[in-house]
Amino acid sequence: MSETWNPADTGVLRLPSGRLVRGRALRRPLPAGATPSFAVYLLGKRPPEVSWEARWLRWPDFRLPSSHTQARAVLGEAWARAGDERVEIACGGGRGRSGTALACLAVLDGVPAGQAVAFVRRHYDRHAVETPWQRRYVRRFVA
Repeated sequence: MSETWNPADTGVLRLPSGRLVRGRALRRPLPAGATPSFAVYLLGKRPPEVSWEARWLRWPDFRLPSSHTQARAVLGEAWARAGDERVEIACGGGRGRSGTALACLAVLDGVPAGQAVAFVRRHYDRHAVETPWQRRYVRRFVA
């Protein structure tokens, strides 16, 4: 029995390796169906408690992560766990910060950094990665 997402579920991004990761807007209700087994919440303040394992990465809206070292570690853990777990990446709106983090996961998965934003916009949300500095962050993200 698979412990990963259904690829047809809302917000699920398939990385080139086949790993499935769900991006989500926390301002919207939790989607019906399976819940994450691991989540990364990209918010300026501590998120509410959830019943699954979660990491909080301090990341103010329209900005970049407060700690690049912590971001690299947490996103690396998310990528590794997405191989056989339901991993969710979420921020308030599900586009800017989530899209940036998903693009970084794509880089970890082998997508060239210069192509990762386009990959996420094509396969997740066409408005993902909202600011010039978020795009630059992805281009400079090293696998």
